[in-house]
This record gives sequence, structure tokens and C-alpha cells, in this order.
Amino acid sequence: MVEHEKTGPVDWIVWGFSRIAMWAPAFVVAIMFYEVIMRYIFVAPTLWVNEMSLWVAGGIYLSAGLYAMQQRSHIRITLIYDACPRWLRRSFDIISTLCILTFAFVLIWGGYGEAYDKLMRWETFGTAWDPPIPATLKPAILFALLVLSCQAISNLIADWNADPQSEDPAEDFYIPTEDQPDGNTRKPAGR
Repeated sequence: MVEHEKTGPVDWIVWGFSRIAMWAPAFVVAIMFYEVIMRYIFVAPTLWVNEMSLWVAGGIYLSAGLYAMQQRSHIRITLIYDACPRWLRRSFDIISTLCILTFAFVLIWGGYGEAYDKLMRWETFGTAWDPPIPATLKPAILFALLVLSCQAISNLIADWNADPQSEDPAEDFYIPTEDQPDGNTRKPAGR
């Protein structure tokens, strides 16, 4: 399975963000290429490319964290988790969700005042181009934490009664068999 199935409305929102954000690195590469051409061929550097790439990269970083949570590709010690009975796995899931919620609550609680002030002042970056990076990214961080919390709860609900899935490290070493070059039938390497 390439992507985890979407099990709730939060999954669809995060999946939508990720589809937009997946094109953002290409945009960053394109404007950096433009900057290189302008700077070294036409000797006319831009004022905006560096800040724009930072701004877009901040959005990419936030959406990547949300997507990783939706896909359940965050860090988990699968060697221990997979060896545990179902009731203990559920306990681990509850504990990890509570830790995520606590972390998000503390950051939102502590960062709300600063993010609100930056947004209301429309604080800018302080460079020649002077984009409103602090005014937009500080609130976006808090919004991403709120969505991350909702995604963690959604994952807990969706996974509660789902069939347990174990990670098999051997899957990383599977190769197509000689009689099935299209890769439909796989066998472990070296067997």
C-alpha cells in the first residue's frame, strides 16, 4: 500500500493540503533556478527569491508533518509495539495521543499571544522585500498543531477496532521473481 486509506474528514483535509504542498518544492526549485540565472548570467539578483523560498518551505514543513501523522509514518518502535498484545497496543496508542494533545495544547496556549500579535501587526520579515512571514507562519504553526491534534484523535478512533498491522522489515528486501518480471509475485531476496 502506497498511502494509508483516508478514514475520516480530517484525513481528507490533510490529504488535500499535502496534494497542494507536493508541488511547492518544484516551485522553490524553479524560483531558485530563476535567481541563479538572474544573478550569474544577467547580474541582476532578485530581492524576493530567498524570502519566498523560506516562506514556502515553512508551509511545506508544516504540511509534511500533518501528512506524516495522517499516514502513520511518525516514529514508532515497531519491534516492541508489534510484539505486544492488542490491549497494550491500544494503551500505547492512547498514551501517544495524549502526549500529542498535551504538546499541542501547551504550544498553542503559549504561542497564541505572540501569533495573534504578529498577525494583528502584520509583522514583516525586515528585509528589502519585507514579506509578512512572521505574520503568516506563526499562526499557521498553531493551526497546524490544531489539525495535528485532530488527526491524532482521528487516527486513534480509526485504528481502535482495525485489524492489527505489523511492520515486516523483510518487505524492504523483496525482489520480483524471475518468472514474474512485472513484480506481481514477490519473494524475499536470497531465498
